[in-house]
Amino acid sequence: MKGGKSKSEAKSSRLAVSKKPTKAAGKKAGKAAKDPNKPKRPASAFFVFMEEFREQYKKEHPKNKSVAAVGKAGGEKWKSMSEADKAPYVAKAEKRKADYEKELKSYNKRQAEGPKADDEEESEKSMSEVKIFEWE
Repeated sequence: MKGGKSKSEAKSSRLAVSKKPTKAAGKKAGKAAKDPNKPKRPASAFFVFMEEFREQYKKEHPKNKSVAAVGKAGGEKWKSMSEADKAPYVAKAEKRKADYEKELKSYNKRQAEGPKADDEEESEKSMSEVKIFEWE
């Protein structure tokens, strides 16, 4: 090679960039862990509509596997619907929201009482498991 550098020479002439180790894969330091028992937020009227629309769309287009196509078609249909057509979906969404608020109140009440009841229950369970596997 005329005047060219070999691969090993080219690698050594590059600047080395040292990467600092990051914190645990994308977790923020101040963020608390999610509670799996916390109720999930309810779906909006559009998402209630999309639940039904997906089923209809899959029946009409069985070969279409594109999620984006289903979402785009659903969005276009939702935009073209009148308020009267959207009313049943809005009503379902409001009912889900009311149920969610009830669940959230009971969840918050349990949290305020403290995890003592759960700990006692868990410790009793672990005690019974120990007794089952205890060797005499």
